[in-house]
Amino acid sequence: MNFVPSSLIPSRLNSFLLSVSLLGLSIFLSPAFLCGQDAKVEKKTEPPKGEEIENPFPNRHPAPELEGGVEWLNAAGPISVKDLRGKIVLIDFWTFCCINCMHVLPDLDYLEKKYPKELVVIGVHSAKFDNEKATGNIRKAILRYEIEHPVVNDADMIIWRKFGVNSWPSLVVLDPEGQYCGYVSGEGNRELLEKVIGRLIAYHKSKGTLDETPVRFDLERNKSKDTPLKFPGKILVDEASGRLFISDSNHNRLVVCALDGKLIDVIGTGTIGRNDGGYAQAQFDHPQGMALVGQTLYVADTENHLLRTVDLEKKSVSTLAGIGEQNRTRVPGGSLLETALNSPWDLTVVDGVLYVAMAGPHQIWAHKLGSNSIMQYAGSGREDITNGSLDKAALAQPSGLANDGQSLYVVDSEGSAIRKISTDPKNDLLKPEGDVTTIAGTHDLPRGRSLFEFGDVDDSGDDARFQHPLGLAIQNGNLFIADSYNHKIKQVDVKTRAVSTWIGTGKAGTELEPLQLAEPAGVAIAGGKMYVADTNNNRIVVIDLATKKANELVIAGLSSPRSGDTPPTVPSVSNAKITDVNLQELSATSAIDVQVDFSLPQGYKLNPLLPVTYTLKADGVQTLIPADQLEVKQESASEGTTTKLSIPTAKKTGEATLLLSVTYGYCRDGNGGVCKVATSHWKIPLLLKDGAKTRLVKLQVTAK
Repeated sequence: MNFVPSSLIPSRLNSFLLSVSLLGLSIFLSPAFLCGQDAKVEKKTEPPKGEEIENPFPNRHPAPELEGGVEWLNAAGPISVKDLRGKIVLIDFWTFCCINCMHVLPDLDYLEKKYPKELVVIGVHSAKFDNEKATGNIRKAILRYEIEHPVVNDADMIIWRKFGVNSWPSLVVLDPEGQYCGYVSGEGNRELLEKVIGRLIAYHKSKGTLDETPVRFDLERNKSKDTPLKFPGKILVDEASGRLFISDSNHNRLVVCALDGKLIDVIGTGTIGRNDGGYAQAQFDHPQGMALVGQTLYVADTENHLLRTVDLEKKSVSTLAGIGEQNRTRVPGGSLLETALNSPWDLTVVDGVLYVAMAGPHQIWAHKLGSNSIMQYAGSGREDITNGSLDKAALAQPSGLANDGQSLYVVDSEGSAIRKISTDPKNDLLKPEGDVTTIAGTHDLPRGRSLFEFGDVDDSGDDARFQHPLGLAIQNGNLFIADSYNHKIKQVDVKTRAVSTWIGTGKAGTELEPLQLAEPAGVAIAGGKMYVADTNNNRIVVIDLATKKANELVIAGLSSPRSGDTPPTVPSVSNAKITDVNLQELSATSAIDVQVDFSLPQGYKLNPLLPVTYTLKADGVQTLIPADQLEVKQESASEGTTTKLSIPTAKKTGEATLLLSVTYGYCRDGNGGVCKVATSHWKIPLLLKDGAKTRLVKLQVTAK
């Protein structure tokens, strides 16, 4: 968690560095960063008038350009460093398979909300897996992870190399003058980045180089339709009761239906949270795997970092384990409600023990049902694919679990491998005995190379290749693998270790004949049928095991919890004080015409995708303007750099003083991706009388 200043990046401006302990983190800073500014910046962001603040990054230098990407997403067009002048820029180098990258997203969201006018976050998606290089798949990931900042597809890793990045995630900070300040790698750096951003705000406010005009981006979510299921993650089938349980992950709920699709129950409100209670009050945060014991459903509440239980008879949800915060330590376990968890992703039960695929620390954890403890079971915590004893073997983002009553079977998504783990016959979770082996896929290569041996190869054992598998099911000695990034279901013979494609063309799609899947993440088998969570297609596919005929499961009566939501609106923003306008004497009329002329920076134009909106208020008592025209945000037409609006009057003569606010967006020409948003305000005294020569009020806006 070291913030490395610009003097250490490839251009190498040599300077003496000091190492200090700040906020409990080890941070490397240049001497100027330590010149007595800590206390001042902590207490206030603006210096006293006339007082200069020293540049916290004196050894900065011009940042490389954001050129070389394949396509921009969450933006109307490409974005350059020049477009972002005046803003602090945080560049997130990420790839959508990476659990550590997922853990950074809440921190980015926090910083974006804390500094909405000062900070712009740019995602640079530099792929690890081949499947991650496709822009369409990144678009799906942006929707799945609910990312609200621009992302460039750096498929050829050109931008990655320009910035000298060597690991995911890495976060680079640029100042408002387009200068590279430094970088930090890994997760858990929110406090450090917050302090760095705070200092940059203070310095550039004092210098006058900070532009606090809000910006707006054209988000992918505004172009997508909601569906009854949204990125379903895992599924569980209970053949005895004829029920199918679906983790409707991006709707933050669980769906229970009959095997023929008849809706039985919806568990959860659909809003993110962690409230316990009845089905209509309970909340989840992107739940994933489930396990069923009797009438108790165990749930991996992944982004809440909790384990939950659902009493299917009482129809209530409770918290079993976790504190609702991510565990960033190497704590081996402890009491259920006092031990932090880290991205629990899937669950299975063997002989009264609940096993948890804990994706965050690359481990399997275990909880003996009825006890008050949860603890590490397998995995050293090092991310790799190595065999060995339970405590020495390494896993890599375990994301799916199954069992045959004796052994655990695990998909290690980042290592693209299928693992087998012993369960202790004595159920001694304090000192378990057993080992971890690899059934299919590579393992035990030096220097972590096992993490980069992936592909689509049907072969045996070590020679087989998968691409980021996420789910699995077992039947009659065969494992069926949701080989997510190959868009297939593969079959693995546990004894012979032979791997073959069972179904799927290898290309993402929606066809049922031949079946095409799109990053399937969950699979379950019962009654001669396979149920697949076809995640990126927002559907459940049912496949007959004998004929391989596939159809989509339609859940009658299921709707999105967001189906009644209103479209997202532009937030009310302001960067201008109220301008007093001289008395406007207008001819007696039934409508007042207003024309606003915009003077925009060179190279910018009004954004046609962001309608100009206006709001009227009355200053004092008046009867000239009808009440239904006041306090209501309305759209106005625009042509070029001019906007016109017409305000009906209640009578043809009279007087009033109006407060007019106009919100507008303007973007760089040539489909530039950065759109600034501003609001201008005027106080306009009006007098309508017979004999006046005009009915038009003309206003002028000069945008930064």
